[in-house]
Amino acid sequence: MEKNHFMLKNISYILLAAVAAMLMQGCGAGKDDNVYITLEGNVWHTTMRITYGSDRDFKDRVIGVTDEVERSLSPFLDDSRISSINRNEDMTTDSLIDRVFAEALRINRLSGGAFDPTVAPLVNLWGFGYAEPGCEPTREQIDSCLSLTGICDCTISGGMMVKKSPGTQFNFSAITKGYGIDRIAGMLREEGVENYMVEIGGEVALSGVNSRGEKWHIQIDSPESDADGHERLSVIEVTDCCIATSGNYRNYRDTEHGRIGHTISPSTGMPIASEVLSATVIAPSTMTADALATALMAMSREAGMEMIEAMEGVEAMLVTAGADGLSTFTTRGFPPLSDKH
Repeated sequence: MEKNHFMLKNISYILLAAVAAMLMQGCGAGKDDNVYITLEGNVWHTTMRITYGSDRDFKDRVIGVTDEVERSLSPFLDDSRISSINRNEDMTTDSLIDRVFAEALRINRLSGGAFDPTVAPLVNLWGFGYAEPGCEPTREQIDSCLSLTGICDCTISGGMMVKKSPGTQFNFSAITKGYGIDRIAGMLREEGVENYMVEIGGEVALSGVNSRGEKWHIQIDSPESDADGHERLSVIEVTDCCIATSGNYRNYRDTEHGRIGHTISPSTGMPIASEVLSATVIAPSTMTADALATALMAMSREAGMEMIEAMEGVEAMLVTAGADGLSTFTTRGFPPLSDKH
């Protein structure tokens, strides 16, 4: 169980295009609500694109939010708060860790343990985490890491993290990126911005309309995309929601026993071989969508869809592989799929 789009191996924040474009619609283009600014850059070792309706430049505010999230929750940053907790140096949490931990624990319970950020040692063991990749692990190594796994056996008490074991480690990467997006979106709302799209590494928070006055058009990539490409599976038109997609088609390793994906089972400690190739979730927060999309990759199609159908305000689409090619399965309220750009 681990979606590793969120990789902070590149610690520096690089803003490639501070104000890439100012898009105007209709008459009266000088009014704030008719001006759209796009910020583009790299953050957390992935791409970022933020488009919003305002004539104000929020670049510095965005950098401030992403830096705050990184200093708290990045396991790739040696002096982050979570890295200190992982090393048992200082168990003091902060408000960001408290929030992410609470949601991770909730999704862990809803998914029957399929979502569990304490699989960090296992993810590292298989070469998909923040430690240097090694050889294919032995059964003894896997079992040793499994004994440390279990977020349900961890608590936060009096502002201090209480771990299952001193060797238990947290990698909240599969929920932190969504949480960071939510914090950027919250900042924009506080500044009075009603129309925005905040996208980091494929996860997105949406509000209002785009520069053409329409709902936002969001592409869902096909699982047949390679590690660098973005082959389109479909497009959905949505607003006032958050979307996350998880899949093994971008992050995998080739071993002497074949190709393995980065989704590691918290129960077996092994990479999961599943008919589910990708999971797209629509939820009220990107943090929730992010975590649920990862959980769905560690569950059977039937169990995953049953979980989502029981949740209020959450929709999902699963893509599976079969003898006849790709198949899609959606919950009842999932938006219509379209080929429209």
